[in-house]
Amino acid sequence: MEPSSLNVPFVQEIAKEALARVPERYVRPLHERPIISTTTPLPQVPVIDLSKLLSQDFKGPELENLHYACKEWGFFQLINHGVNGSLVEKVKKGAEDFFNLPIEEKKKFGQREGEGVEGYGQAFVVSEEQKLEWADMFFMFTLPPHLRKPCLFPKIPLPFRDDLETYSAELKNLAIQIIDLMANALTVDTEEIRELFGEGIQSMRMNYYPPCPQPELVMGLNPHSDGGGLTILLQVNEVEGLQIKKDGSWIPIKPLPNAFIINLGDMLEIMTNGIYRSIEHRATVNIGKERVSVATFYGPGSEVIVRPAASLVTEKTPAVFKTVSVAEYYRGYLSRELRGRSYLDTIRIQNKDHKSS
Repeated sequence: MEPSSLNVPFVQEIAKEALARVPERYVRPLHERPIISTTTPLPQVPVIDLSKLLSQDFKGPELENLHYACKEWGFFQLINHGVNGSLVEKVKKGAEDFFNLPIEEKKKFGQREGEGVEGYGQAFVVSEEQKLEWADMFFMFTLPPHLRKPCLFPKIPLPFRDDLETYSAELKNLAIQIIDLMANALTVDTEEIRELFGEGIQSMRMNYYPPCPQPELVMGLNPHSDGGGLTILLQVNEVEGLQIKKDGSWIPIKPLPNAFIINLGDMLEIMTNGIYRSIEHRATVNIGKERVSVATFYGPGSEVIVRPAASLVTEKTPAVFKTVSVAEYYRGYLSRELRGRSYLDTIRIQNKDHKSS
């Protein structure tokens, strides 16, 4: 049986009632409430221009910018990404339409007990005591096609299903392109990193954060780092909410129009032997407006053993992480509450003799 999440109420339905107060199960203890950093002006995540990375004239300097973004931030906004603008608009509309379906229609896509976290519901709910997130999600595997559950992807209403088919193929190509460019920036052979991904698996998570009467008391998405390789986030509407942890402060990301927000997951941190970083992030919610986003994850195939790239492990830079199979990593990652980078830390090598230079 795959690790699955306990069934909990749908937040979108709770939010439809005229609530004056948030139900107790969503109210966070003081130390977990979303306090925004007051440092002014707040730094902004780097912006990377894919068209420059693909041009001979600008590639060098933009590759340096990419290297800096992955090393220091683990997050960047990608502009001129080459994915068809009208396709992106169709996916945004499809995601909004999905969450606007009657609850009985959405329940047909509901998570099934003992079948993992795929489907409509919430993830990482492992106990009746834990505080819940102010959000609903719809998660599914999208590529390769044989991983799709018959009750999910094939049942998505048209034309959204066809748009997702095209979008998932485009985003797989984009993810591979970005990973190849990261290999260039690290001066590692692209084939070496590609091999570490094996067949490559893509999944997608649509997020719905309803308006909340007391947004300062709740969390839309707990602070965590992503488990996989690369995440490409599409912000569906103009409502802010994503924040990343940088130097101990939470920094809100202001999404640029027509950009994707890209972040590195734990497995890329392992593959780059800790040079590139998987960064903690969270989502806050809004008093008056819903927020919708679509995250597309690209990670190594389940047959893969994740380890630092051989050419990045030297006498001066020994391996920082243990070798772990993808299946084992996800079993551990999915069977606990979503909290910080705690799972990645369990496979970090604590080498007392090795002082980081």
